[in-house]
Parts: sequence; C-alpha cells; structure tokens
Amino acid sequence: MGDGAAAEPTESAEQAESVEQAERLGERRYGEFVVVRRHGYVAELVLDRPKAMNAVSTDMARSLAAACGALAGDRDVRVVVVTSTHERAFCVGADLKERNSFSDAELVRQRPVARAAYTGVLELPMPTVAAVHGFALGGGFELALACDLIVADRTAVVGLPEVSVGVIPGGGGTQLLPRRVGAARAAELIFTARRLEAVEARELGLVDQLVAQGRDRDEALVLAARIAANSPVGLRAAKQALRLGQGLDLRAGLEVEDAAWRSVAFSGDRAEGVAAFNEKRKPDWPGE
Repeated sequence: MGDGAAAEPTESAEQAESVEQAERLGERRYGEFVVVRRHGYVAELVLDRPKAMNAVSTDMARSLAAACGALAGDRDVRVVVVTSTHERAFCVGADLKERNSFSDAELVRQRPVARAAYTGVLELPMPTVAAVHGFALGGGFELALACDLIVADRTAVVGLPEVSVGVIPGGGGTQLLPRRVGAARAAELIFTARRLEAVEARELGLVDQLVAQGRDRDEALVLAARIAANSPVGLRAAKQALRLGQGLDLRAGLEVEDAAWRSVAFSGDRAEGVAAFNEKRKPDWPGE
C-alpha cells in the first residue's frame, strides 16, 4: 500500500510530461486507442488498438468521434490521413467479443456511439485519405470507404462480411460501396460477404491506388501533402460539391456546384491564388 501510494505522484508527473512532450511534437491522444499526429497541414488519424487488430470497441468509437470533432474544427488542417499501427490490419471492424456480451438494450444504447465514429470520419470537411494494409473488413473497410481516397498496399484484404454473422453493414457500407462500384457490384459483394485481395480490389475500384507492401502510409502522406499544397478554402468547397452532388440529376448537381463556387469566389484564397499565378510565385493561402 505504502509503495503504491508513493509511486502515484511520480507516475502522474511522468504521464503529464509525456502528454506535454507529445503535444509539442504535434501529437495528441484521444483515449487509449486513437492518436492524431500533425505533419504540417496534414493530420494523421491513427487507429491504435494493436492487441485487437483495431477492432472498434465502444471506447474506441467514442475516441474516433472526439478526434474527428476536433479535426473538423481545426482550420489549419487541410487533409486527414487515416492510418493503423497494426502490422497486419487496418481495422477488422466492430469488436464482436464486446458485442457478444451486450444485452439487446445495451446494443441499442451503443448504436449511436458507433454511428458517431463512422459519420465523424465521413463528415470531415477536408479531403481524407485512408492508408490500408492487411485486413480492412466490415466496419474497418467502412472507415476507409468514408474517406475520399483509399491507398492500399499489396497485403490489403477488404470486404463487408456482415451478412455472414447475421447483420448488415452498419457504418455506411450499404450506401458508400454502391457509390464507388455501382449497385449491382455492391450487391454481389455484400450478399456474398466475400473478401477481396488487393489486386482485385483495385481492378473493381474499391481502392484508388495500389502500392508496394508497407508503402501505404508513406504514399498516402505524400498524396496528402500534394493535396494540402492547394487552397484550403477551395479543397473544402470542392469536397462539399462532390459529396452533395452525388446521386442528383445533372441540373441539380450543377446548382450544387454553383453554390460551392459562390462560397469561394470572393474568398481571400481566390484573391491570393490569382495574384500568385500572375506574379509567378507560390501561393500563401490565408485559408479564408
């Protein structure tokens, strides 16, 4: 008892110092399982539950939602890259061991928490890139589908196997997958619950870039840096137009585009972009 009590202040001081040091280095932890690292204008949203292959527990879902809420409000973040610390998995989906312990009432209460994690990624206002390797299954693949672009290495295995365990994709999969590959292809993949290896996933359009083994994070960060060099105002407006225009007829889609254009046409970024072009220099985006 005495030894434990004496150790607590030292441990707390060490933890506080560790947190402060991480924040100075551009890193912030949300709960136990989610980390946000900053690389200039790029934020890396790290799934960090390696003992469970990043299975999304209730606690992890809360942390993801909190991290996305903070990122959404950060005007200095131009691009978000979602990565994993596990060597063999991006994310294997919902924590089924935890779910197995739930009563029906507990499952109902947990549902909004889970939804908030997936919609948190989906509704980030800036462009998002998923860096996928190993298993990205069920909710794990839905996290990737919630991003604008998916960079996968050759170890990636993706799929939505939920019907094989008596449920359906509940993190956006039934809506996001058809928008990538069409209704019939999405139906085949969801109904059969089959897993796709990286090459086939790329051929069918489930991922956007296929890179060498172990290069998914590096290449996703390179892509994010290339995107982040552009106007943050323009990037957010372009994403909004792309997202809101999906599924609309052409006339309605063009109205969405016009509204997005008007939101940037008189911005500081537009003025700086035109001036930089004429002066043959790199833009210094005001971000407003």
